[in-house]
Amino acid sequence: MKRPRHGLWAGLLLAVLLFGGLSFATDRSFTLGTLKADKGQMQSGFLTVPEKDGVGTSIPVTIINGAKPGKVLVLTAGVHGYEYPPVLALYRIKGLIDPNKLSGTLVLVHIANLPSFQKRTIYYNPVDGKNLNRVFPGDLKGTLCQRIAYVLHEEVIKKCDALIDLHCGDGNEALIPYSYWMITENKALDQETKDMALAFGLKYIIIDTTKAKDLAQSVYLANTALIEGKPAITTESGYLGRADEESIGRNVKGILSVMKLFKMIEGKPTGVADPVWIDEFEVVNSKFSGLFYPRVEMGAKVTPGELVGIVKDYLGNLKEEVRAPFEGTILYIIGTPPANKGEPLFEVGRLKK
Repeated sequence: MKRPRHGLWAGLLLAVLLFGGLSFATDRSFTLGTLKADKGQMQSGFLTVPEKDGVGTSIPVTIINGAKPGKVLVLTAGVHGYEYPPVLALYRIKGLIDPNKLSGTLVLVHIANLPSFQKRTIYYNPVDGKNLNRVFPGDLKGTLCQRIAYVLHEEVIKKCDALIDLHCGDGNEALIPYSYWMITENKALDQETKDMALAFGLKYIIIDTTKAKDLAQSVYLANTALIEGKPAITTESGYLGRADEESIGRNVKGILSVMKLFKMIEGKPTGVADPVWIDEFEVVNSKFSGLFYPRVEMGAKVTPGELVGIVKDYLGNLKEEVRAPFEGTILYIIGTPPANKGEPLFEVGRLKK
């Protein structure tokens, strides 16, 4: 008796599946370090940053692995430990996303720089005195910040399809909401990141052509992803170390809008209808240590040479008048008295005509 033809094909297909000649992924699990989430699951835990000289740390993360396939979107917060709205926004996102309704995988890096968060330090990690967002792609044999950057690069950036690095005004910075659209040499990649910046919805968007193109000198978290061909943006929403609802909500809304852009959740991205593009920007640093007295507020329009603030020494003597380098908008300005030599006093951005 002849074997039915469909039975023969079924047998061949079973053999192929069993012995690896053809692969149909049914598991779709996602791992970060020792943490694993199967499809339709949410898992939270820690990425371990190896110790050196008895000093190490960990990074709290959450994997939300959707029941349906899609992009891997990474969200990072707490690169600077005094920037609270992005941190709180990611914990809120964790409670909003149902993995059974999610397409793709969402990775939440809740607090990238835990030692800084714990000690409430601006800019710098309290252990090694380095700015985490200036040491990428990191070094496993380096200082604590360099090792944190290495772990984030190897375990998070390399596994993503797209990335949003969420920031805000640090504990000393009065900052208006804006994002960075970082330009590369890849036009298709640039279009993806432009779409992400528009979808996130912050009105002011900096066109940034200054970032390094060499991975060994990538410096910034989001730039590291871009150099590796992954669309990435940096956002800024929040100011002066506050945990205000408006800033938190703006971050949540932006994240959900980008997820809709990537069809990870249902709905259309909200985005920004009337973006203001900034084609030149400059951070003005203090030449002296002492006290800073601002003369304008965040978001102020300034003209070339306009007085933005003054620096006095610790005895009250005038040391410096700081002025606007060109016509533009004050993106952020130091809103607390300490001025340290070589550190920022304000950033001004020129509106693209």
